[in-house]
Amino acid sequence: MVQPILIIALAVFFYMTAVFFVALLKKDNSVVDIAWGPGFVMVALLSFFREPGFEARHVLVTALVLIWAARLALHIYLRNKGRGEDYRYAQWRRSWGRWFVLRSFFQIFMLQGIFLLLISYPVALVNLSAAKGLLPLDFAGALVWLAGFFFEAVGDYQLKKFKQKAENRARIMTTGLWKYTRHPNYFGEAAQWWGIFLIALSVPGGWAALISPLTITMLLLRVSGVAMLERKYAGNEEFAEYARRTNAFFPWFPKKS
Repeated sequence: MVQPILIIALAVFFYMTAVFFVALLKKDNSVVDIAWGPGFVMVALLSFFREPGFEARHVLVTALVLIWAARLALHIYLRNKGRGEDYRYAQWRRSWGRWFVLRSFFQIFMLQGIFLLLISYPVALVNLSAAKGLLPLDFAGALVWLAGFFFEAVGDYQLKKFKQKAENRARIMTTGLWKYTRHPNYFGEAAQWWGIFLIALSVPGGWAALISPLTITMLLLRVSGVAMLERKYAGNEEFAEYARRTNAFFPWFPKKS
């Protein structure tokens, strides 16, 4: 198990390094967001083809990752197309000054590579473990993943359609799934990795895969997701009212006014 994991880690290092050089050429670190999903595809396929045969659990977890990654990468690509560098990376470009290249390599690309390895660990663990047919945990995990995929995909679609209307550009989305959680897409992404973790519990040592959903949930809640995005709305009265009645992450019925 150790050797294939090291091979995967080395592949992620070279992959993120290549993405870094693409970003340098384009002068746009936003490409790392588009490259995020395909990085998981690489890990899934490297581990999937490491062992002979196509067992049901291997096919299941690999297919779930490929579906998630393909949708997410396409969504981010279409969202960012023609918009220039994301405001987060543009701000770091200005504040890091002469250290921008070095800090970008380590604090953006290598750091995301580490997170990629941690979050994709249950996928590699499942694919590198002997499979003995599907168990109840596999089906439970797939159902949780499906629920998460619904929240992420539908939430992203609803927000896209909302923002396409000129009168909504500066407004807050409060309908559809956004009525029940301020971040249905982030909740959905976390839920998908909790589902994959449940599948990993069917293989020996699967409990160690807990690092995956814990990492992505922490990132989405405290680092690059909810916390960072909501700082943009500090002082916005419309958002303050929305936040008062709507859960930040876990979907629930809105509080009454």
